[in-house]
Amino acid sequence: MEARSVDAIPRGKEWQYEPKWDGFRCLLSRNGEDVTMQSKAGEDLTRYFPEVAAAARELKAERFVLDGELVVPHGKTFSFDDLLQRIHPAASRVTKLSQETPALFLAFDLLATERDGELMEHRLDERRPALEAFAEANFRGHPTFRLSPVTTSFATAEKWLARSGGGSDGVIAKRIDLPYRPDSRDGMQKIKRFRSADCVIGGFRYATNKGAGGKKVVGSLLLGLYDDEGRLHHVGFTSAIKKEEKPALTAKLEPLISPPGFTGNAPGGPSRWSTERSTQWCPLKPKLVIEVCYDHFSGERFRHGTSILRWRPDKAPRQCTFDQLKQKAADPMKLLA
Repeated sequence: MEARSVDAIPRGKEWQYEPKWDGFRCLLSRNGEDVTMQSKAGEDLTRYFPEVAAAARELKAERFVLDGELVVPHGKTFSFDDLLQRIHPAASRVTKLSQETPALFLAFDLLATERDGELMEHRLDERRPALEAFAEANFRGHPTFRLSPVTTSFATAEKWLARSGGGSDGVIAKRIDLPYRPDSRDGMQKIKRFRSADCVIGGFRYATNKGAGGKKVVGSLLLGLYDDEGRLHHVGFTSAIKKEEKPALTAKLEPLISPPGFTGNAPGGPSRWSTERSTQWCPLKPKLVIEVCYDHFSGERFRHGTSILRWRPDKAPRQCTFDQLKQKAADPMKLLA
C-alpha cells in the first residue's frame, strides 16, 4: 500500500497519523523458519539484513506478515546513508555491516497472523489494535523490532511534521475506515516539509566544461515518469551534481546508453520548454531511480530545476508514475470566500 503526496496534513476523525520514517519500506513474512523480506519494488531484501531475519525467527509467533520500515540507527538519529551501504553484492561485506550497523524494523501494520488469518480486508482501526497486541506479545526482549507510534491528534501530527529530521522526514496519514489496498493510494497520504518525487533517469547531458584530463562528464540528469500506458515521459532535469561526483557518475551512466530513453514526451519534442540544447542528450536504459526535491509541477513538467535528495536502489523504475504527484484540487470558491 503506497501513499499519495499532499501539501497539508488532512484533518478529520477518519484519519490517524504516524511518523514517516526515512528508511526502506519492507514487508516481512515468517512461516516457521522461512523468513522473507520484500521491498516496495518486490526485491528480496532478506540477504542484506540477516540480523533482522534472524531476529524474526526468534519471535514467539511462527506465522505472520508485518508491514514496516527498515532503518539503521546512528547515534540519536537514523542514517539513510548507512542503510544504503547495506545493499552490497558481497556476502562477506553484508555480514560485516550487519554486525557494525545493525538495522531495526519499525512495524506499523499487521497483515496476517496464524491466529487471525488474513487481515488485509479489515479496516485499519481493526488492524492497529491487532498489531499492538502482536507487538505486546512478541517484541519484548527483541530490540530489533519496534512498534511505530500512532496518534489521532492533529496537533501531535503537526508537531511531528515540524520536528521532521534525523530519521523522520514527515507524517503519514491513513484512513482508519479503509482496508489495506496495495493497488490504491486513496487511503494513505504522505506530508513532507518539502515536495519530493521518485523519478527514472531516462537520459543525461554532458557538461559544457570537461572534467579532469579533458574527459567529458555529466552535466545534468533527465528525469522521467511513467503514465498509465507504460510510456516514460521526460518531466524535467537536475543539474545539482557535485563536481567531485561527476566522473564516477559519468562512468556509471555511459554503459547504460541505449535508445530510446524516453518512450513518451522526450527532450527536443514540441513544447514551450524546448531549446536548441534540448536535442543534445544521451538516452539511457530505464534502470536508475532518484528522489528529487521540487517546488512546482505543472503541464506534466517540473517548472524549475530539481535537487537530488537520494538514490533509490530499493525502488523499481516502473513504480515512478505521475500518480505520486496528483494533488487533490481545492475548491476555488472556498478559497475566494
